Amino acid sequence: MPLDFYGVDPETGDEGSPMVWVNPEAKKILLQGETAGPADTTEINETEWVPGHRVGIPGHEKVIEIPFRMVPILREACDAAERAGLSDAAQGRSEDGSPSGNA
Repeated sequence: MPLDFYGVDPETGDEGSPMVWVNPEAKKILLQGETAGPADTTEINETEWVPGHRVGIPGHEKVIEIPFRMVPILREACDAAERAGLSDAAQGRSEDGSPSGNA
């Protein structure tokens, strides 16, 4: 199944711009963006965001920057994933939106 394209940074030029896709078959949202800058990366690498969770960015992962102006595009992609029943996280939440323990 092909990717569903949701949008590009509205202030982009003609190359290298943040974009958003949904892969319904793999149940994934794909983001293209610039690699996060050194100050953000350092803070992420040095902070325990989740108690007991390993600190740092694993070598196989990247942190990317997505500008706030793309929130409507991200929201549209997330909403489409939920409507299609693709959001495992949404299925694992209680009625108040908190994790059910199964997610």
